[in-house]
Amino acid sequence: MSEPLTIAVAMSGGVDSSTAAALLKASGARVIGLTMQLWNQRRLPELDPGGAAIGRCCSLDDVYDARRVAEHLGIPYYVVNFEEVFERRVVRPFVEEYLRGRTPIPCTHCNTYLKFDEFLRLARSLGAERIATGHYARIRRDPASGRWLLLRGADAGRDQSYFLFGLRQEQLAHTVFPLGELTKDEVRELARRMGLPVASKADSQEICFIPRGDYPAFIEAYLRSRGEPFQPRRGPIVTADGRVLGEHAGVHRYTVGQRRGLGVAAGEPLYVLATDPQQGRVVVGRDAELMCDRLVAERVNWIAFEQPPDRLRAMVKIRHKHEPAWAEIRPAGEPEAAEVVFDQPQRAITPGQAAVFYDGDLVLGGGWIR
Repeated sequence: MSEPLTIAVAMSGGVDSSTAAALLKASGARVIGLTMQLWNQRRLPELDPGGAAIGRCCSLDDVYDARRVAEHLGIPYYVVNFEEVFERRVVRPFVEEYLRGRTPIPCTHCNTYLKFDEFLRLARSLGAERIATGHYARIRRDPASGRWLLLRGADAGRDQSYFLFGLRQEQLAHTVFPLGELTKDEVRELARRMGLPVASKADSQEICFIPRGDYPAFIEAYLRSRGEPFQPRRGPIVTADGRVLGEHAGVHRYTVGQRRGLGVAAGEPLYVLATDPQQGRVVVGRDAELMCDRLVAERVNWIAFEQPPDRLRAMVKIRHKHEPAWAEIRPAGEPEAAEVVFDQPQRAITPGQAAVFYDGDLVLGGGWIR
């Protein structure tokens, strides 16, 4: 009789990762619970005077909840401190990208560089053959090519494959998504039936290190805390043809597609079309001017095949909540880059966001919008 698999579960203290751990334990696997301490929630207290961290993951309450679940399941449990690498690989790049006029996705960087990289290495050093998370996505192996494939989660409304496009073959080969075939309602019901103490806990909604979702305030406070005085550069708010409409207090306060908080009046709704940190400008225009039929994706990671064909038809998603649109994907003339040409123009293609390529439920790959 073969020994059961040892699986390390990334336990956030929420219902999803808790249910994932419970399902694996029930399947006969030897389960180890690990919580990654990523960010000191007491840091930058001026941003969150109440200190409650309501709606954010990775708080002290979440660690307490994860420990309660582990005790309920009777599995070993550890908290591991990844604060230094999280700041270096996720927080700092987030700040730098915003200052460059881009809109990054820190959760994707966290997945790629921590949960399925540093965490996987740690788990294997503890003797675990696999890691597991509470993501709503699926992994299969293609018997013909031998490649590991990433697919959307069965619950379309909860699918998180968009945030996982950076996973490599080695990571996919050692990862388990126990919730991939389940809906959120089914997960809640399973948690109740298994008596998990977090069965009714609300989902986290905000980025763990940004209180109240105020990105500009976080960037300014973070730089001050690092002894890097940051004086936002004021500059003009202009139309695409250069007409000055007003003044802004720093381009890091704006992102493509933004409508609220522009501080200019033009007799019609205006939206941010682009930010130009070098010139210190914010370009605004009508909603129709946000439409564009192409983009270049850089640092492309292909999952479904080692080398893509020169011309590829796929559905492309440019935001987590974006309805995928048909496009042709072709080489962009440089390594790890691809040009995406949509059949129909898409709204608010945003530098720094991800373009993820799909064939039905199958994630072909993805890259970062330039």
